Amino acid sequence: MFRIVMKRFLDKWKSYRHRFVPWIALNLRKNERTIRHVTERSKDRLVSDEVVSETLLHLFRALLRNDVAHQGEVLRLLPASTQTRYLSPETTEGPDIGEPKGEHRPIETMLLTVGFCIERKPSSLPFAGTGVFVTRGFVHKGTTVAMYPGTIYQAYEPILFQSIRNPFVFRCIDHVLIDGNDKGISKIVYRSCSGRDRLGPFGLSDITWLTANTENPLAVGQYVNNCSNERAANVCYQEYDVPEAFPLELRQYLPNVNYRHDTQRPLRCVVLVALRDIHPGEELFSNYFTIVH
Repeated sequence: MFRIVMKRFLDKWKSYRHRFVPWIALNLRKNERTIRHVTERSKDRLVSDEVVSETLLHLFRALLRNDVAHQGEVLRLLPASTQTRYLSPETTEGPDIGEPKGEHRPIETMLLTVGFCIERKPSSLPFAGTGVFVTRGFVHKGTTVAMYPGTIYQAYEPILFQSIRNPFVFRCIDHVLIDGNDKGISKIVYRSCSGRDRLGPFGLSDITWLTANTENPLAVGQYVNNCSNERAANVCYQEYDVPEAFPLELRQYLPNVNYRHDTQRPLRCVVLVALRDIHPGEELFSNYFTIVH
């Protein structure tokens, strides 16, 4: 019985350790390729926030445009000049807005819009559990490849119970935490906060990443595994604060929500940016630590 219990524990640990921060920290010196060095925090960016925004807006607009069948109430409340971004001429007249136009497949929209798509599959690393792969298309260096979904906790907010046995808590440079767990109490907290932060028919965050059918195909960043000496990093994390001017109708695709409704700062997102060109079939590997000298 003891051997069986220990075997189960060790198998679980071998998977968990790839996202367990203390284990990664203790193994940094053994694994120098997991460290990305920058001279100062302000230079911890591969691309500007404007470039990240451009990619997100391009994809989110395409997702909304291809989901008109479910966006009728939202579109009717938008100015006519904004509606024309999403509606073809024959559907701009009132009664036709929101009528079905065929099957909506976000993964196909992503491929046609940004030139690649990513999906969760068993990792190529032994005992690493789930990983994220570029399944089709080609990723150019500097492209926003994925987003890290979850509830945003400021440094002073409680996360003790949510963090227990949770390998998906991501810590930003300024100690803001993102809980990307799609199960258990973390899932309940996210759904509650997302439901709280609505403006009538306008959703301000995406909850579909908690399911198998996500509306935003980028929202799988919590399943990207850490690189190793044998598998060099091909993506890195970059913090991104959503600008106030981000279109209201597109916020429904943002896979993050603040724990408190009265947080006095822009919504924090974390994106993964390609360090090099990435070919179809490759698994994404990140370096979890940025060392500032």
